Amino acid sequence: MVIPDKLSCQELIEMVTEYVEGTMPAAERARFEAHLSTCHGCRTYVAQMRRTIQLAGRLAECDLPDDAKEQLLRAFRTWKRRS
Repeated sequence: MVIPDKLSCQELIEMVTEYVEGTMPAAERARFEAHLSTCHGCRTYVAQMRRTIQLAGRLAECDLPDDAKEQLLRAFRTWKRRS
């Protein structure tokens, strides 16, 4: 059995969306889950992401106050420029 390369916490954070959505290739998923098995912080992070997605999925645009909506739109518009 080949042991996959270890995954860092930073790499895990960058890959969490694919993992939670179930679109991660099997080999990467094995690396991801190997890291989770030994890292309490990352397990907590993944659980928080799942919960956030679950709760956010219940929101509709009309649920947001206008000022919050504008702040989010500004943040997403500038996010791409900063990365």
